[in-house]
Amino acid sequence: MAKRSAGILLHRRGPQGPEVLLVHPGGPFFAKRDAGVWSIPKGEYDEGEEPRAAALRELAEETGAVLPDAGLVDLGEVRQGSGKRVRAWAVEGDLDADAIVSNTFPLEWPPRSGRTQEFPEVDRAGWFALPEAHERIIAAQRPLLERLAELADDGE
Repeated sequence: MAKRSAGILLHRRGPQGPEVLLVHPGGPFFAKRDAGVWSIPKGEYDEGEEPRAAALRELAEETGAVLPDAGLVDLGEVRQGSGKRVRAWAVEGDLDADAIVSNTFPLEWPPRSGRTQEFPEVDRAGWFALPEAHERIIAAQRPLLERLAELADDGE
């Protein structure tokens, strides 16, 4: 069975239209990569776990932001190249991207060194207008941005 993740696409009104919060994966593999590796805050959830609750939990774990379970708009699901299914919800809100606090994960680094180091799951976050977000986000998650844009168009 393919892995499943759930996440939150936090958005706010910016001077040029909607802006979205994206996070950059931490750890040595992504340290020098930028375009195409950013993501919505998301994470895996187990069978029987409510995806919506998992999305809120993952936002808190990756950014330190705690949101109430209200006002979430279901954006549906996308499938990443690995086969992982990502279910997402949009919600309007704001947070200081420079002040995020992420959980960590252990990794043997350097490889085959026998040394384990802790790395943040997310090493930074940023607010991006939709065109820039489209360039930075993982390609398979771009439909989530498009669905958010459609919602914004419908709301005008």
